[in-house]
Amino acid sequence: MHQQDIRKFITAKRREKNLTQEQPAEKLGVSNKTVSKWENRR
Repeated sequence: MHQQDIRKFITAKRREKNLTQEQPAEKLGVSNKTVSKWENRR
C-alpha cells in the first residue's frame, strides 16, 4: 500500500466506526495528534 492509500484507509475505517481520533489513539497507546498526522501527513 502507498502512504496515501494507508491514510485514506485509516481515516475511512475510523469514520466507518464513528470513532474520534482520540479513541483509536488510546487503544494504540499513541496521542490523538499522532493519529491526525497519520491521516493528514502529506
